[in-house]
Amino acid sequence: MASWSACHWVQLESQLTPTSAMPVTLPCGKQQSLRSMVFGSQLDIHSGGIDLAFPHHENEIAQSEVFHQCKQWGNYFLHSGHLHVKGDEEKMSKSLKNYITIKDFLQMFSPDVFRLFCMRSSYRSAIDYSDSSMMEAKHLLLGLTSFVEDARAYMKGQLACGPIREDVLWERLTSTKGAVKAALADDFDTPRAVDAILDLVHHGNRQLRAVTKEPGGPRSPTVFGAIVSYIEQFFETVGISLANRQCVSGGGSSAALRSVVDELVRFRLKVRQYALTTPEATREARQQQLQERRPLLEACDALRRDLAAHGISIKDRGGVTSTWELLDPRTKRQKPGS
Repeated sequence: MASWSACHWVQLESQLTPTSAMPVTLPCGKQQSLRSMVFGSQLDIHSGGIDLAFPHHENEIAQSEVFHQCKQWGNYFLHSGHLHVKGDEEKMSKSLKNYITIKDFLQMFSPDVFRLFCMRSSYRSAIDYSDSSMMEAKHLLLGLTSFVEDARAYMKGQLACGPIREDVLWERLTSTKGAVKAALADDFDTPRAVDAILDLVHHGNRQLRAVTKEPGGPRSPTVFGAIVSYIEQFFETVGISLANRQCVSGGGSSAALRSVVDELVRFRLKVRQYALTTPEATREARQQQLQERRPLLEACDALRRDLAAHGISIKDRGGVTSTWELLDPRTKRQKPGS
């Protein structure tokens, strides 16, 4: 196959007419010229769909090795599986009219959700696209973002927790780094790498359980800083951002909006603290005070719901403080239980 492809390509290149301005070539020949111009005489990694392995890539190898007079033009070929509509044996294709446009997709989900959806399957395997699979990826992303936000709140002293098992978390972080590296070295096994990250997040969340009273004893912000840094770096490498986006477009209006929301959240926190605080009261008196102040708590809850409808999410940190964030319009709903 390789020698036939090479001879066929050379023959096409030689088909010149007296009035031709350039050789008559197949598109593959033109692609080869562009690749050589940009990458030189050798490629490290070449990727493409599994349907291109033969004869397209076989022909491509033959062309390039003849042109560059080398024994091995490409070191690795990564052939990816097709994207299928769930329940359909055919791949998603414009010609088959079984596709969803990027414009329509982005009205429902963010690019980061799609990236995480792809990472949950091996690049060699076909992927079934469905609303349920996309929602699963969306909730996983929300869970990751929620953990990063909670960890940052803890590091800032905004989230009160019980004693942290710092030694356990350091050990988990070290083992996770090893597991992720091993997974990616094993034919780029992204599902196993993401599972290792999710397991680390699970153990981190178990340590970040909020308490109603300010705990005593030492805090452990350093280990959470290391975990957040590693997780964010991993996902940024594949184009997924977990950063807290407290900003909007519009130049100076961004800072003004943030200041207004800061003041609003602080005022709401003071109202909640007043409604929940009943110092030196008997049990009966405390219940009476809480009943009388119930409308204040209901108003605070209503304000939080109203702001969430506009993409501003408020989190109450155990009565000690409250934080807020701007949500992506496509992912306003928080992780269940948050």
